[in-house]
Amino acid sequence: MFEFLRRLRRPAPSIDDELWRVTVAALPWANDLDAPRQQRLRELSARFLREKTITPVQGLQLDEVQHCMLAAMCCLPLLEFGAEGLHGWSQMLVYPDEFRVKLVDFDENDVQHEWHEEISGESHDNGVLIVSWADVAAECAAPHRGDMVVVHEMAHKLDFLDGVVDGTPPLPREWQLEWARDFQAAYEDFGDEVDALLDAEDEDPDRSANDDDEDAGYLHGIRITAADAPEEFFAVVSECHFSNPDALLARMPRVAAHLIRFYGPSPFA
Repeated sequence: MFEFLRRLRRPAPSIDDELWRVTVAALPWANDLDAPRQQRLRELSARFLREKTITPVQGLQLDEVQHCMLAAMCCLPLLEFGAEGLHGWSQMLVYPDEFRVKLVDFDENDVQHEWHEEISGESHDNGVLIVSWADVAAECAAPHRGDMVVVHEMAHKLDFLDGVVDGTPPLPREWQLEWARDFQAAYEDFGDEVDALLDAEDEDPDRSANDDDEDAGYLHGIRITAADAPEEFFAVVSECHFSNPDALLARMPRVAAHLIRFYGPSPFA
């Protein structure tokens, strides 16, 4: 009872005006939020900094501004969803660069395959969220590329909330059905396009990307890893919603409409 009353009296978390000003200046998308949404982001970020532990590893040093930047990036997808999106985990690990993980998968014959891969982010159900600081910094330098590793991992956290990892966050029942229908159709269409692209590259090894994209690994401005699984599709298109919304709207208008409703308008829309 006394602990409950103590929490009631606990002042709301806040971020110093100067710290917030410098943080906003360091985030290319933050100044494009309207005043009410920027204030909501500031309040969510303050709560994040109070409730979560940000732990740099492998000798990485992060200053106060960089901590605040990471908090704001995590809270950007929560502007409409709210602080409920922070439930279920307590720590963020930040590596200096991409980090090595062991991956396991089973083929069509149920044979297990294991390999190691360098990745820029990882999110665990009821566990840590892990990102590469080098990737975060690169995304701030090229904010329209379509990559936002922190948003990607936060999308997985939102997906975890209903206990089923399927690319659908907690939604009202009617909206959930519409979401599942439209996302599944877009996921399957995108997967077919990616398969066709990869088949064409196998036939012509000198072709590293399709005519619409400058970089290998992207199709119509969307990373081809979106075709890996429904939950990965949700995370990748969430990145596009915030950093390359025009590409997403052009290729997947129904998916874009759901994400605008779920996340609010992209700062770069």
